[in-house]
Amino acid sequence: MIARVALASIAIVPLVAAGLSWIAGEKVKRIATVSAGFVSFLSAIAITNLLAGGERSLHLGSLLTADPLSAVFCLAATFLYSATSAYSLGYVKHRDAGSSRLFNQRFFIGLNIFCWAMNMATIVNGLALVWVAIEITTVISALLVALDDTDGATEASWKYMLIASMGLGLALLATVLIYAAGAVGIGHGFSIGFTPIMAAAKKLPPQMVRLAFVLAVLGYGTKMGLAPVHTWLPDAHSEAPTPISALLSGALLAVSFYAILRYFQVAATTLGPAFCRDVLLAFGLLSLLLASLYLASQRDLKRLLAYSSVEHMGILAIGMSFAAPIAITGVLLQVLAHACAKSTAFFGAGSLKEKLHTKDMTTMRGGIHLLPWSGTILLLAVLALSGLPPFAIFRSEFMIVQGGLATSSGIATSALVVLVTAAFFGLSWSTSRILLAPASRDAPRRGELSAWMVAPMVVGIGLLAVLGVHVPGGLIHLLHRAAAELHTPGRVSR
Repeated sequence: MIARVALASIAIVPLVAAGLSWIAGEKVKRIATVSAGFVSFLSAIAITNLLAGGERSLHLGSLLTADPLSAVFCLAATFLYSATSAYSLGYVKHRDAGSSRLFNQRFFIGLNIFCWAMNMATIVNGLALVWVAIEITTVISALLVALDDTDGATEASWKYMLIASMGLGLALLATVLIYAAGAVGIGHGFSIGFTPIMAAAKKLPPQMVRLAFVLAVLGYGTKMGLAPVHTWLPDAHSEAPTPISALLSGALLAVSFYAILRYFQVAATTLGPAFCRDVLLAFGLLSLLLASLYLASQRDLKRLLAYSSVEHMGILAIGMSFAAPIAITGVLLQVLAHACAKSTAFFGAGSLKEKLHTKDMTTMRGGIHLLPWSGTILLLAVLALSGLPPFAIFRSEFMIVQGGLATSSGIATSALVVLVTAAFFGLSWSTSRILLAPASRDAPRRGELSAWMVAPMVVGIGLLAVLGVHVPGGLIHLLHRAAAELHTPGRVSR
């Protein structure tokens, strides 16, 4: 009963909030959005507890289902929904252009539908439904990127729509190929729900599955931000309203990675894991290399954080290429840690931008002096993203490196460590200058913009510290179960 209520809440409550944002007044739409985010996150926690307690999978009809793998990503997406909706209350009040009714209405409608689509991508049952949900995120998020109605925002939205649509076209072709492989290998009546496809995976034609996996990595890798199909990401993250940037970076990229992992399960069962891991290793190393180079030369604070996202997506891909359960567990922990750290960093960057009315890092100074809470937490979030202890990203990356060494992937592991170190210097040096340098004489008055903009940052950095020092027993059990599904895909049962 609890599972059904939780799944139904995630599927219905955000749409109710979107409807209220369309027809109700300012106060109601804000209360509805925050409430929807909070309810969705509580529902994800309930699902996590049930699965950590021994349930193999949870179902609501034939369309909605959750297993340990999907629960990890649902937890990340719903946390971002909750945190972003709270931050948005303060953000819309302090926008440069004011908080017009039309902007607020479009913002809150889009925010709720965007989060609903991301949540649904993690709990729908089947590759085709995952594609539909992620396609919805593309349309809605493209509109949200252009919400400020500037030339830069319009260009970034158009570029994002074109590149993401091309990527999702490849992902759709991958879905069709999997269905065709099932029709060839199994015959009529084949379904691409997760249970039947995993049951039939060993009977699928290997060449068709191999091509489908490569297309899925290219297609969903476009939305995930893997190089060389990442070019939309810095522009969109930079030009979007800050809450949307946080969702794009912390949740949407992870949801796209989730889609790739579902194809990884099928392909690894059909082909064996070696081919899939080699493909992910190649994309991961390229992404990490490009990100570490670009991080050293950015002048736009939000673009800097966007390239940090490319870096972390590369780390996730590399971690999945290591054939060790501890590395895969580290990858899943990194998904949660990155959601907390990147949203916190974008919230801090947005507060600093609203305070100084610029994103140009050459003119930004005195962040900690002007914003004592937001500036300090932004610095801590950047250190967390850089992989320093005691935060969770240090723990997850240490697990990934440990897994790489355990599987004799010495060259790849060494490359990972070197490139992560290079990215650390680029990210930390750039942000420390704008936060620690003295404020200019004509700087605005010291003080936070809104308590609503600070509270999600405090929660985010607190969770990063908790997950870095001691992962709760139920959560670590869930991560181990999800890692086992990926390490031995044939064991998946839904």
